[in-house]
Amino acid sequence: MIKQAEGIVVSLLAGFYDVETSSGIVRTRARGVFRQKKQKPAVGDYVKIQVDDHGTSYLIEIAPRINRIGRPAVANVSHVLLVMSAVQPDFSLQLLDRFLTFFSWKKVKVSIYLSKSDLATEEELLKIKKILAYYEQIGYPVFYSWQDLSAKISKMITKKQIWTLAGQSGAGKSTLLNHLKKGLNQATAAISTSLNRGKHTTRRVQLFPLGQGFLADTPGFSAIDLTPIKLTDLRNYFVEFKKASVNCKFRGCQHIKEPACEVKRLLKAGQIRQSRYDDYVAIREEISTGRIPEYLK
Repeated sequence: MIKQAEGIVVSLLAGFYDVETSSGIVRTRARGVFRQKKQKPAVGDYVKIQVDDHGTSYLIEIAPRINRIGRPAVANVSHVLLVMSAVQPDFSLQLLDRFLTFFSWKKVKVSIYLSKSDLATEEELLKIKKILAYYEQIGYPVFYSWQDLSAKISKMITKKQIWTLAGQSGAGKSTLLNHLKKGLNQATAAISTSLNRGKHTTRRVQLFPLGQGFLADTPGFSAIDLTPIKLTDLRNYFVEFKKASVNCKFRGCQHIKEPACEVKRLLKAGQIRQSRYDDYVAIREEISTGRIPEYLK
């Protein structure tokens, strides 16, 4: 007798999918029909599996997704916990704005966690905190200690939500995960100081139960592709620009040379950070030309 069950893909390794169902985790493979349809199940997918009398199981159906983010991918992401290091690798405003733009484009909320604060000098930390105060002001929650985050995150992850870690390679995502979910002991590695970048210590995507949902650990990455973003839509992915634009003279204002631009007025008044505007202009140039910025090469 063939039985069917529904669940969520919590891990993918070497062509096998671990699906958490109401009766436990089932390790299964995907039917060939997905290859024919050019579909590939991802961690985070809600799926249907089929099990025969011999215990052989197959993944047979994928429910519609909210989104699919990253390589390797996580599906149905509700929220991103963006890990940015204070030092080793050095804090980068340009990377921060790239990540925030990307996830805003994907319609995913973001909270920021500053790692390695204890390794920064008092002067360095004060400078970074002044910068991040602006991001808190425009709506991004910021955490400076894993203890504070650990005390709150279980209540922040609501029913069936999938949160994922993201950020620079070597920023300390796996270390943070170890703190948030005791006993996982994710592999961590030292930073290559000569390159000022980290090694990818996470080798696969995996969901871990946390709060009423899941937290995903994913391979680290320090560069994301923003060129698929439509140039005229980019302004909407800078949250404070979008809010201010309702007071621009022109409805489709791109905040470049247009007269009576509210974004430019707030920039001049110091209410929008110059670095945010500079990064907006730089990303516009990147989208227009398709050229990778020098600092990402």
